[in-house]
Amino acid sequence: MSADPSFTSPLAREGSRLKVVLCWHMHQPQYQDLASGQYQLPWSYLHAIKDYVDMAYHLETIPGARAVVNFAPILLEQISDYTAQIEAYLTRNDPLRDPLLAALVSSDGPTDPHEYAALVKACLRINKERFVNRFPPYHRLANIADTLAENSDTIVYLSQQYLADIVTWYHLAWVGESAQREDPRIAWLIQKGMGYTLQDRHKLLAVIGELLGSVIGRYRRLAEAGRIELSMTPYAHPILPLLIDLGSALEAMPSAPMPQHTSYPGGLERARWHIREGRAVFRRHFGFDTQGCWPAEGGISAAALRLLADEGYLWAASGETVLGNSLAGTREFERQNGKQWLYRPYLAPSTLLSCFFRDDGLSDLIGFTYATWHSDDAVNNLIYHLVNIADACKDQPDSIVSIIMDGENAWEYYPANGYYFLSALYKKLAEHPQLELTTFSSYLEQRRPAATPPRLTKLVAGSWVYGTFSTWIGSADKNHGWEMLGEAKRAFDRAVAEGRLSGEQLAAAERQLGLCEGSDWFWWFGDYNPAAAVSDFERLFRLHLSNLYRMLELTPPSKLAAAVSHGAGEPALGGVMRKAQQ
Repeated sequence: MSADPSFTSPLAREGSRLKVVLCWHMHQPQYQDLASGQYQLPWSYLHAIKDYVDMAYHLETIPGARAVVNFAPILLEQISDYTAQIEAYLTRNDPLRDPLLAALVSSDGPTDPHEYAALVKACLRINKERFVNRFPPYHRLANIADTLAENSDTIVYLSQQYLADIVTWYHLAWVGESAQREDPRIAWLIQKGMGYTLQDRHKLLAVIGELLGSVIGRYRRLAEAGRIELSMTPYAHPILPLLIDLGSALEAMPSAPMPQHTSYPGGLERARWHIREGRAVFRRHFGFDTQGCWPAEGGISAAALRLLADEGYLWAASGETVLGNSLAGTREFERQNGKQWLYRPYLAPSTLLSCFFRDDGLSDLIGFTYATWHSDDAVNNLIYHLVNIADACKDQPDSIVSIIMDGENAWEYYPANGYYFLSALYKKLAEHPQLELTTFSSYLEQRRPAATPPRLTKLVAGSWVYGTFSTWIGSADKNHGWEMLGEAKRAFDRAVAEGRLSGEQLAAAERQLGLCEGSDWFWWFGDYNPAAAVSDFERLFRLHLSNLYRMLELTPPSKLAAAVSHGAGEPALGGVMRKAQQ
């Protein structure tokens, strides 16, 4: 249902505007093989030049726009590394350490038929409807590739120019809509359409380097101007509650199968390491500390929130179902007809840390529904829901709605990478007389002195996905991954106890262990996920574990030569995003 976005409910009162927080989570795992320096997948730099650049543009150009932007520290490191390696290539001709970037500026593409076909296939890993079909020259190249896939023997007829053009178009399609509109060099390359020379491709690489190099500074300036709040996730995006206590998974799913070992060795200290290392990386890139934390996947437990509070954080956030599970049976929860209980922060048990909770329905409308709507209809519909919430919360004047979601993967399903939707979203929310865009820290600073958040008397551990940790533990493949990780951690602990690691060697091994502890590998384990994605991520998991063993001067176990999981599913949006509730 749509509504006039300027409509103000008759229940609206002066000074009682509903607070609304848009929180965008920017995250990619470590795709770099730290042993060789080579990147295994290109998603960090591709999302940076498309989604991170575009989001910054909208926040810069719409005066009333406000948001919380959350970065995973391991992503910040990759953005900086890509910026440095492109600059080194352009100034000193140092080799590029990402195969796809290197292919963009290669004077001679692969001649081996299998390598040629693999590169062509890599240049089609993008939403076909929104990004390939939009550009007729790219569409023609993709049609040729489809013919190649059906008749592999025809590859001998394809030229190096075809390869140069499809690699160029792949990168042009990934360049953010704002840069396509604002940068004349990109506009010229798009207009040219075909026959790209090596000089053209170097020009495109230079633009990519500039876009990457601008990302961190643009968000820093927005934060310094008070336009956004920057927050972070612990270093390598681990599920903190599971590191601290694997048994926390049983709080929301008591009958779930569990790994053979009942705990992750030294998990509390590892969780603390990720928080402190993440904070150091954040400070190094932005020049200041953050007050807030979106724990990986909104995964929280009482112990995890205590740890965040001990480390100085003022707020964290999670999913609606976690709060529902935690409030179930309480008088306030049972007596309310609506969801007013969702639209307020809560103090975590035994701490002064405020915890906000995501409106799953509104967040999933942006993630899964509005992409096929006209942007004005979509935004009007969202405002309609928000005004209804404002009316329902009229007797709760400090109400706040938290819309928290992936800041990168949804937009490729929208026309023009979400350009029209995001422009309308920020503009209409900023201008609406009954709604106020804000940030979590601003809300806490400006709330009424008497409006101390209620305290949760219990917290059922879980994440924003279904309110459980089932996406990361509790099935055969996921549990096997935890067993492999636990075995590697025990090998690490033995090496430290025996004095085989110290100084820089110990720091490097700790960092490598951190990569293995990230949540992304476990997200993708499971036959319900697409085969190609499962293969990519389980291979990376095994690579990172193998590198850890070699750092410990140990031979990797033979089991690391075999796949952890195989995919065969076709989930919505390729599995990169999930709805919060089943």
